[in-house]
Amino acid sequence: MAVFTRVTEPDLISWLDDYSLGQLLELQGVASGIENTNYFVTTGNGRFVLTLFEKLAASELPFYLNLMSHLAHHGIPCPSPVANRHHQFLSGLNGKPACIVSRLPGKSLMNPEVLHCTAIGEMLGRLHNAAQSFTGTMSNTHAAIWRARAAPQVTPFLSPEDTALLESEVAFHEKHTLATLPQGVIHADLFRDNVLFDGTRIGGLIDFYFACNDSLLYDVAITVNDWCMGADSTLDEARTQALLQAYHAIRPIQKEEQTAWPIALRAAALRFWLSRLYDMHLPRENELVHAHNPDQFKYILQRHIAANSNVIWL
Repeated sequence: MAVFTRVTEPDLISWLDDYSLGQLLELQGVASGIENTNYFVTTGNGRFVLTLFEKLAASELPFYLNLMSHLAHHGIPCPSPVANRHHQFLSGLNGKPACIVSRLPGKSLMNPEVLHCTAIGEMLGRLHNAAQSFTGTMSNTHAAIWRARAAPQVTPFLSPEDTALLESEVAFHEKHTLATLPQGVIHADLFRDNVLFDGTRIGGLIDFYFACNDSLLYDVAITVNDWCMGADSTLDEARTQALLQAYHAIRPIQKEEQTAWPIALRAAALRFWLSRLYDMHLPRENELVHAHNPDQFKYILQRHIAANSNVIWL
């Protein structure tokens, strides 16, 4: 965990006085995650997840919490925030904004098969459709402005070859955007570790704290780049087709989106290559960062560039 705020049982018991969740039975720290501090909480009323926000400001959080509540009420298996006695999803705990949400069943899969990719494609389509009626908005904090700012900051740490790749790709996406494609609220981080499978069924989608308004196709590309990637950094055809076809059956992908698919794949790969470079070389002060290897997404990006238009489609 990148930043850890300690919460003791007495701390939590006092905080839970504002909630109707029953007696605290168990408090357990969660070792994963690099943006927030999480605890599993068991009370007399069930199982929950307590989150303390280490990076996001309290003013930013209503969008994410209201979005999760909206999606949960529209049949999407995502954490449902619990309101306190003051009808608020958010309050302070040990100096940090905090919330408590329902804990969902299942566990993450690191080696997904075709049937799992089919389930993910269908669920992502359902999520995008359900979010269309959500009235909140949030700009993408990892869009063009961020790329232009972050790229020069990491280039001093890169080889000349990687610097040239990064600069050329940032310039490419300045000219080739996804702004005219269908837009909506996207998850923006639907990696394997953010999906819980309960057998062959999706038990939950988690970690909505990168959600924002952007191209729906971009969200599909982020998901495909993780769920359908082979060991050689190229897309596995069977898994990719399964995910895309299942998504298309729920939220039909438009012709202009199909044309832009190679650009979306590259944009999604660039986003995570650049953010991982930033996390590795420019971590926040006083953090214990378990940074992901940036090279994974560099190789994926290079493969997408080499493939150009010869990418898997429906």
